Amino acid sequence: MLRPGTFLQDRYEIIERIGSGGMSDVYKAKCHKLNRMVAIKVLKEEFCSDANFIAKFKMEAQSAAGLAHPNIVSVYDVVDEGSLHYIVMELVEGITLKNYIAKKGKLEIQETIGIAIQVAQGIAAAHDQNIVHRDIKPQNIIISRDGKVKVADFGIAKAVSAQTTTTAAIGSVHYISPEQARGGYSDARSDIYSLGITMYEMVTGHVPFEGDNTVAVALAHLEEPITPPSSFNPKIPVSLEKIILKCTEKKPEFRYNTAIEVINDLRHALIEPDVDFVKMVSGVDNTAPTRPISSEELALIREGSRKDTDPGHKESSREPELPKEPQKEILLPFEDTKRKYREDDAYFSYGEEERGGRKRRSQGSKRREMDEDVNPQIEKILTGLGIFVAILFVAGAIFLIAKVSGLLQMGSVPSQETTPAVEESQETDGTKTEMPKLEGLSVEAAEALAAESDLELHVREYVDSEDVEAGVVLSQEQEEGALVEKYSDVYVTVSNGPKNAPVDLASLELAGQTEAQARQILEDAGLVASVTTEYSDTVEQGKVIRYEPETANKGDEVTLIVSNGSENTMTIVPSLLNKPEEEAIALLVESGLVPGTTNVDASNTVPKGYVLSQEAPAGTAIARGSAVGYVISSGPAESRQRYVAAINETFDPSSLVGPGSGSVSLEIAIRLKQVVDGSVEYTPLMPATEVTGSTLIPVSFSNIEGASGVTSGELEIVNVETGEILKSYPLTFFPQE
Repeated sequence: MLRPGTFLQDRYEIIERIGSGGMSDVYKAKCHKLNRMVAIKVLKEEFCSDANFIAKFKMEAQSAAGLAHPNIVSVYDVVDEGSLHYIVMELVEGITLKNYIAKKGKLEIQETIGIAIQVAQGIAAAHDQNIVHRDIKPQNIIISRDGKVKVADFGIAKAVSAQTTTTAAIGSVHYISPEQARGGYSDARSDIYSLGITMYEMVTGHVPFEGDNTVAVALAHLEEPITPPSSFNPKIPVSLEKIILKCTEKKPEFRYNTAIEVINDLRHALIEPDVDFVKMVSGVDNTAPTRPISSEELALIREGSRKDTDPGHKESSREPELPKEPQKEILLPFEDTKRKYREDDAYFSYGEEERGGRKRRSQGSKRREMDEDVNPQIEKILTGLGIFVAILFVAGAIFLIAKVSGLLQMGSVPSQETTPAVEESQETDGTKTEMPKLEGLSVEAAEALAAESDLELHVREYVDSEDVEAGVVLSQEQEEGALVEKYSDVYVTVSNGPKNAPVDLASLELAGQTEAQARQILEDAGLVASVTTEYSDTVEQGKVIRYEPETANKGDEVTLIVSNGSENTMTIVPSLLNKPEEEAIALLVESGLVPGTTNVDASNTVPKGYVLSQEAPAGTAIARGSAVGYVISSGPAESRQRYVAAINETFDPSSLVGPGSGSVSLEIAIRLKQVVDGSVEYTPLMPATEVTGSTLIPVSFSNIEGASGVTSGELEIVNVETGEILKSYPLTFFPQE
């Protein structure tokens, strides 16, 4: 673990640890070279002993460093520093999608679609660069404070999957695709499956498959049909449900082929949420009986091994060309993949066996033999004729529709009228984009549409409107159709709805919510929440029993009646302060409580062995049987010796700068360097100060306090801009009372 104040590469100063996962610790740090805050992900020690893993980790992280997209957390650098291996990344101040879902319970439909579009845009950008994430999950999705959604850890998951590791290190079994769970071939469609599971969790508040252990969850991905999300949230429109179900098809060929296809359907769902427009791939029988997984597949899952694929197949032109992998991950064309799975893998053949029986299998075998005997030249001719007829049919249909609707008016508009627009578009040379129409859209839909045009949406103000419902864009500052710079800001005004509009409290479903959830729901609806409590034998403590009044207008106060639990299960916490520990325990037992966590701390006022503080305040009502922790005094703290050093020197930088030193400016800082418990620690003595190269710098400190028990150190004069040590003085520290 890195201590605050530690410098990496004499450039990155560790500020604090901000997170920890199965494979790494994450620190907030300051880059003194570029004067910006960054996040540094440091590999844990157990991952640093395998040279092959380290090499793969570096290769994948360096590939991810080439990704530049607003919806991807940028990777700045990949560093080896002795036994320390770390990645320097963009610091995103915000909340993970996992924590956001936990906070809200489940997300609103438009909010879900807006987040999913941004995630899919990041995934699509990575797939365009032949990078597959393989670990899409809410924990790897960050929502920044300004609402921007970013995907983290691109390329890292693949390095982890290459090494046998603990479940805690991977931690993604609830989101992995069936082909990953089986240990087989995976590609960009595996990310689409994981995105579908993530959308499922956003709209329902939970993942579709649970189990007592990771193997049980992996088997569920392979065997169990997914429960439609509308079973848990009836508000989900048919379009979004179909998108989720298509993303989470068991077989990759039945899912969306690309993330762009997902984005297009999600945008369509924003405009026509209740229209069933999603095209599910035929051949899926959701009513077919479930087949138990084979013992061989179960062994593969338990061992985390991978099946080899045929290296003879060529790369598919329908998917981005992925980087060359070991033989077990060679990319197959979709049709070849389908054929290989159907012929060699029991999982992909069970549906036909169950649905058609032996007779259908026999017929299918004959049909395949006949198909293989067909002359390839004739097959190409027939295919070409079919495509030609289809084109004629579609063109005719478009012509008739346009003619009937009046959109096609032959000869009425001179062709040269379109020329200036074309020329104007060509002159943008990729730096400008056309402003879309945002008026009349919800904020979520407008944000997604703006992001599609490489723009960032900001709400200038919210105003009351008698005509436009709350949350809908009233106006936009930049005119529709105008050419604006890519990645610039778009400002809109959003409706608050009518000033005193009635609110359908029943539709808010407040009863049964926690107090915090109910407060947030009321606040989002433009209401003011107040809380009273009462005992209840039927409603869990901390949850809403009912609310008053039954009807309200925006701006009104609504009182939440929150349960205190059953009256006969509550007890009052006694005061334990300044009591001997034995007496404190007896008081807790008398009150129907049990001793909780016990800690020890020094005190100059409370005698040794007496209670210094307690977790639950005295006089509060809590459930019987609850644990109450407390702190026991260890008596006065032992006196600690200070270790002090002094120095009185003068530093002349002109010898380093050379001729003309008077015209050269330097930014320097002075710090103390000591080795404490085997780690280098720095203590600032003088902040960064700008001086000329001819200035004599007094290095005079009469009372430098070092680490306790450490008798030596160095005073360093540092060039802040380059990190170079200009001068170093040895110091000796002496103990003082």
